[in-house]
Amino acid sequence: MHTCPPSDFLRGAAPRLKEAVDALSKRYDYISVLGTDSFGANYAATPGELRAGDSNWVERGFVFRAQKDGVVAEHAFNELPDGDLSETVRRALDPILAAAASARRYPPLPDEPARQSWFGSIARDPFTARPEDILELLSKARNALSGSSAEIVYSGARAEFMRVAKLFLSPNRELEQAFMWAQAYVVAVGKRGDATKEDYRSFSGLKGLELLDEVVEAVPDLATELVDMLGAVPMEPGEYDVIMDPDVTGTLAHEAFGHGVETDMFVKGRAKAPEYLGKPVASPIVQMWDGAAGVEHCGSFLFDDEGRLATKTRIIENGILKSGISDLGSALTLGVPPSGNGRRQAFDHKAYARMTNTYIDPGSSTFEDMLASIDHGWLLQKMNSGMEDPKNWGIQLVVMIGREIRAGKLTGKIASPVVCSGYVPDVLSAITMISKDFELSGSGYCGKGYKEFVKVSSGGPYVKTRMRLG
Repeated sequence: MHTCPPSDFLRGAAPRLKEAVDALSKRYDYISVLGTDSFGANYAATPGELRAGDSNWVERGFVFRAQKDGVVAEHAFNELPDGDLSETVRRALDPILAAAASARRYPPLPDEPARQSWFGSIARDPFTARPEDILELLSKARNALSGSSAEIVYSGARAEFMRVAKLFLSPNRELEQAFMWAQAYVVAVGKRGDATKEDYRSFSGLKGLELLDEVVEAVPDLATELVDMLGAVPMEPGEYDVIMDPDVTGTLAHEAFGHGVETDMFVKGRAKAPEYLGKPVASPIVQMWDGAAGVEHCGSFLFDDEGRLATKTRIIENGILKSGISDLGSALTLGVPPSGNGRRQAFDHKAYARMTNTYIDPGSSTFEDMLASIDHGWLLQKMNSGMEDPKNWGIQLVVMIGREIRAGKLTGKIASPVVCSGYVPDVLSAITMISKDFELSGSGYCGKGYKEFVKVSSGGPYVKTRMRLG
């Protein structure tokens, strides 16, 4: 195993940052700095082209945060300026604080003592491998997929590897972390007569180059699935018993009570969840969590972008809505403990309450028992997209594959695509069985509406419920 090394850039800057924080602590009620140094690479193999380049998640810089008389101000630097750093920061922050007469005032920002570090580990370092070798592996997967059937008319494969390094300093806190995450996709298009279908496999985790082994191994099953999809029929609209696979279950959790319990939306009056805290919102067998410390996946870290240590937050306990997930500002405003969910798209972006790893706990059923319990329904697989209205609790999921179930068995009939819709409490309250399985996926990202993207994961077991399909 290879341990992810700390950032030489951040460690080189640390003495100046500590000196500035010490000087500024005499001027402000609170002062901190977050330093980031994250780099990564993208690789893609498509027909006629092999391409390598930088990841879109690359960032390097610093953001200082200060509080004075309840008002909070921030200023970001791409690089540290020459000269007296504390004086440069003061000149940047003082005008913001002085102009904030009508700004929201917060209780004192906490600064409990903490000195911790975390350096993740991987099996194979992608940044010591030759780009040509990575592209060769992706080409191998793509070519094997295209060669599986004459009905597969397009295939492509891509992978992304990121090394994330962050440093947080305040008068009482010194936190450091460095870790890697990886994601990969294989995509294919099939054609039979007038029917055209697209399918994919995604792969992700706190992993290195070893992730590509999973890509190559998945090609035969993907090819078979895509050819089967070419015989898919439209879904006959109606309400059905459904079994969601772990990917769909995770998106249900993410959309239903992930965005809906981000507490900055509570403060802004844009969420329905505050009306239901302490009340039933799901079946009594449902346990739902979010947390960077709950599991190890793409949404994991030691500390968030406000210097709060990662936690594991129980959102739903035995069907009862228990808690939201908070950034520091919304937690102080609401008078609740911060949950370590303050996240920035990059160092020069605002911190918001954001999800990390969002999932439903495994249950006691087997997948076979769940199938046997359904007279007529559908197994829903392979997420395409999802969205939720946190104010009105409507939810819509689009899945790529629905497999018909009759008399407790899969018939072989496939519907594609399938649009699933419902009212969040109805869908969650209708859950009657949860499997022992547990899988997470972190091959995408999550936006705050249409912006402020961060890396997350979601998942869980197979879940049986009822939804409107079309």
